[in-house]
Amino acid sequence: MKFTGNKSKMVQQLYLDLLNILETIGISMENLSDRRKEKMAGACLATGQIIESFKEVKSIMDGCFLKTRDIIEFENAHYGEQISSGSYDDIRRKDLKPLTDMGLVLSSSLLDQSATNNPHRGYALDAQFAGLLKVFGTSKWEAKLSYFLETRQKTKEELERKSAMERIPVTLPSGKTLQLSAGEHNLLQKKIIEEFLPQFGMGAQVYYVGDTTDKYLVREDDSLKAINFFPLEHDALPDVVAYSKAKNLLFLIEAYNTSGPMDSSRVLKLKALLKDCSAHVVFITAFLNSKEFLKQFSKIAWETEVWIADNPKHMIHLNGCKFLEVYQQNVKS
Repeated sequence: MKFTGNKSKMVQQLYLDLLNILETIGISMENLSDRRKEKMAGACLATGQIIESFKEVKSIMDGCFLKTRDIIEFENAHYGEQISSGSYDDIRRKDLKPLTDMGLVLSSSLLDQSATNNPHRGYALDAQFAGLLKVFGTSKWEAKLSYFLETRQKTKEELERKSAMERIPVTLPSGKTLQLSAGEHNLLQKKIIEEFLPQFGMGAQVYYVGDTTDKYLVREDDSLKAINFFPLEHDALPDVVAYSKAKNLLFLIEAYNTSGPMDSSRVLKLKALLKDCSAHVVFITAFLNSKEFLKQFSKIAWETEVWIADNPKHMIHLNGCKFLEVYQQNVKS
């Protein structure tokens, strides 16, 4: 494995040992680049505040929660990394996600019931996983690993049953139904699909929707390719992509829930990716309520749109004279 940064031999061995453990307990490494493996391992080690040995590991039982920016600082200080402080969202969405999906890393939202993608939350290692790390390389390893895998399978089955009961049903404009996992973010996605699009989408069909358990729950690759849309694997992908063939309008909709409004940098990035797109692109940030919108208003880019779910029959257009001209034409007529 090729390492980046200035990692000592000791740190490199920690990374390799951890990746070996993660693969043994069920995390697939097959489609991960060396850098993606390295970032995942670094985030995990930092969350456990491990510097030299797994025996140092701290977990939720120690009350040691690190925020995403704390994780970046820890990696830079102890693992020879040079991660930008602005990359905190990548820690949450990419580096920690395989670990949180398996319950190896836990969020403080489990205790305080805050929103599941709140960037200010903290993370800690699961106590059982931390206990497994502590005995790596000792005579207790095989027995501890066997017990860990057995209990994890039972836990996984229980979580899957609970998740199935809590899922959110959604009906697409095409009439097809799907199930989103529970949470405020997906509740907003449901409202976008079932309330916003029928009213403002001009017959738009959904070409992409992601979910926490399935990033590509809906993906119409052929339809997106026909209008020269960028690859769905790109990290700039918004939450909902819909297209109105009648009006040749492409709706890029971000379901805001504590992070990720359509700000200027996001819009510029998307415009660059869509420079060859044959459709007229509409950038939209959707909010559950006016309170959340007002908190983020100053960050939202001009030449974009806002839709608020608790006032669903109206939109806010940050588009200046474009709509004044339409208004003047209507008055004159």
